Amino acid sequence: MSTPEPAGGADRIELLRSFLRIVEAGSLSAAAAQLGTTQPTISRRLQQLERLLGLRLLRRSTHGLALTEDGERCLAHAREVLDGWSVLEETLRGSREGASGLLRVQAPHAFGQDQLIAPLAEFLAAHPEVSVEWRLQDRMPDFIADGIDCAIRVGWVEEPSVVAVRLADVPRIVVAAPGLWGDGPPPEDEALRDLPWLALTTYYRDEVTLTREGAALRFPIRPRLGTDSLHALRAAALAGLGAAIVSAWAVAEDLRLGRLVQLAPDWRAAPLPVSLVYPAGRLQPARLRHFIALMRERMPGLTGLEKPK
Repeated sequence: MSTPEPAGGADRIELLRSFLRIVEAGSLSAAAAQLGTTQPTISRRLQQLERLLGLRLLRRSTHGLALTEDGERCLAHAREVLDGWSVLEETLRGSREGASGLLRVQAPHAFGQDQLIAPLAEFLAAHPEVSVEWRLQDRMPDFIADGIDCAIRVGWVEEPSVVAVRLADVPRIVVAAPGLWGDGPPPEDEALRDLPWLALTTYYRDEVTLTREGAALRFPIRPRLGTDSLHALRAAALAGLGAAIVSAWAVAEDLRLGRLVQLAPDWRAAPLPVSLVYPAGRLQPARLRHFIALMRERMPGLTGLEKPK
């Protein structure tokens, strides 16, 4: 049974909500089904919003509906307005402790496919009224344009417009396939510079820097392979193409099974901070506050991670 339209048409919040659902569902009919109303009603709401704004927000193409340039801007602001409205409703209804609605989270590809799934599952089990859109991207998001509530970042966060909550540190170690160095024991100290090397270009390209009890070991490299993918770097190391500095969690099983060897165990690269970031000044709905709290509690205990120093 469809929901009747209020006398005089939908209010502006409902118009924005319908517009957002059209974009996310991809069609008027799918949006109507999800909102429990009819396609003509959804079409009227879209037309009413376009009249109120004096803008064309969507156009039809052979591939379906497409956002206009004005529609792209409206979408970004509509998400922000609707998020703020949800927080206002929670506050006034006294339900700040209850978490519900959609949480949009961005996480790095490798980390988001592996280490973060366990705490994510725990969060969803604890909050059955919350759903999560789990986006995997290695770049810093544009929170408004991308419609992201928060992001998990591995590495240093320098953007002044965001709040960064330090969750854990990722130890980084030197690994290689057995026998890369030929016969004899694995190389130590200065002998590391003579190995063929691989580079994770996000964090190092043409120089290796390791530390041990305050001492530093630094030398240039000419990588046989450079990549921005941790999975590709691990695969290249397993194939015997060179030594690499990797996040300890990503190769824990390889080290245990002897597929890779940790070289110079006393030497390490600087650990990478893991942070949860969100826009400064934005109100936090209950679902985001609970997600931040759980991640702060669980992240340091994940395999291959450490408490932040």
